Amino acid sequence: MNPAVDKTICICNYICVYRLRFAKSVIGDLKRLRAYDRQRIMEAIEKQLLEEPTRPTRNRKLLVNLIPPWTKELPVWKLRVGDYRVFYDVSQEDETVYVRAVRKKPPGKSTEEIL
Repeated sequence: MNPAVDKTICICNYICVYRLRFAKSVIGDLKRLRAYDRQRIMEAIEKQLLEEPTRPTRNRKLLVNLIPPWTKELPVWKLRVGDYRVFYDVSQEDETVYVRAVRKKPPGKSTEEIL
């Protein structure tokens, strides 16, 4: 594949690199954070969502029956980064990860309550 083409880049036919797209509201979410937290979240997004965004891990979870307040591709996923949660969905067809929101999750609050 030619990396100049706006397509997924596959390495050795096993590891595919997805494109990242951020909702406009995510920019505001990130600007409100301390620089340290913002950098940590961005590094986690790049490390964990570019290659296998739909593979459940200890920090990545599929959210079943969640109806978020934004337009989305089903299903919706959550990435845990410390006290923060990154909400995203994936278009397999476009090979794109859409980051929809970044929220701080205080202890005792549910995912639905922080959205």
